[in-house]
Amino acid sequence: MPPRPHRPDALAWQVFRGSDAVRDGLLTEHQLRNSAWVRLRHDIYADSRLDRDHALACRAALLRLPPGVVVGGPSAAYLHGVQHAASFIDDVHVLVPRPLRIGPQRGLRVHVNAITPLTASETSEPAAPTTRRPTAGRPSSAGGPRDAARPTGVGRPPTGGMSPRPARQLSRPAAVSVGAGGMVVADRGDGWAAASPPRPREQDLPIPRSDPGRAAWETAVWLDPIRAVTIVDSLLGQGLADRETLAALAVRNADRPGARRARWVFDLADGGAESPPESQLRVRLVLGGLPRPAVQHPVRLPTGIVLHPDLAWPQYRVAVEYDGKWHSDVEQLHRDRRRLNQLVAAGWLVLHVTSRRLNGEFPAVIREVRDALVSRGWRQGSAR
Repeated sequence: MPPRPHRPDALAWQVFRGSDAVRDGLLTEHQLRNSAWVRLRHDIYADSRLDRDHALACRAALLRLPPGVVVGGPSAAYLHGVQHAASFIDDVHVLVPRPLRIGPQRGLRVHVNAITPLTASETSEPAAPTTRRPTAGRPSSAGGPRDAARPTGVGRPPTGGMSPRPARQLSRPAAVSVGAGGMVVADRGDGWAAASPPRPREQDLPIPRSDPGRAAWETAVWLDPIRAVTIVDSLLGQGLADRETLAALAVRNADRPGARRARWVFDLADGGAESPPESQLRVRLVLGGLPRPAVQHPVRLPTGIVLHPDLAWPQYRVAVEYDGKWHSDVEQLHRDRRRLNQLVAAGWLVLHVTSRRLNGEFPAVIREVRDALVSRGWRQGSAR
């Protein structure tokens, strides 16, 4: 049996500067290279048992940045709970105050285009999502959209050196009250509620990030429109942002760079989308020159059953279903096909798009949907 790697208690489940650990006598340079640790960035290490998620990437990035820098855009959306917004290998997006100068770093996107936050009278904060205390699970870097309880990693240390922290058990992120279009800096633990009390005077360092409304704006301005809409769809669908807040942000920042692009993304976003591929399919159909479809439009059949096709043009009785989510669930596929047969029997024309066709045969998909709409009376150039 190989020897257990040396892992001091003070560094267990933590993210830290290697030079600080060596200077404080917790590790040697040789011990930093063993399997107990993973090197994330220059001089930044983490306990190798932590989940390799985007929260871990954010913590690593902030350890190499000066105070005042906050996580923004898709990175902030991930921290708020939109799991598909970013992965461990994606760049971390940060907002930097104008006086600061941050040089280029691998895996880091630096932005300085600030927006004007909303005033209290302009906000319409969505209700905080209901949270539940999950069962214990594998530890993570903390701050991300995981359900399992886990110890948290260390954030940026205070000036003067590393401040190792003991592992703490965490529950799902608690609601944080903030003004829309502003920044979130939780009081302790990055909005995660402690399930076991910390040591006296112990305070976790949070991951400062844009609030969901501002994250939506930044995502709309910084990313390509297809990916941006999928993230804003999820922010709306999860109740993290609402249309009133997005509309107010668009009005307040109408003269900012990217305002027109943000308004377009906000207008096309729809919280009813049930998956990122469905959002992507909808956006690509619109970009392909087709009229905007309704999302999960209710169709009442003569039997009284109400069906909700993924995308629909009710005036033409044309629907499109995305099939990627059923590829591994035979029973669900059976129920779904039976449901869609009822829709066809009621006079609807239903087309199916698989993940393979969405990603590899989309020009053909556009032609098929266009032909279906034309066969039901739609004409190119018409408003709807």
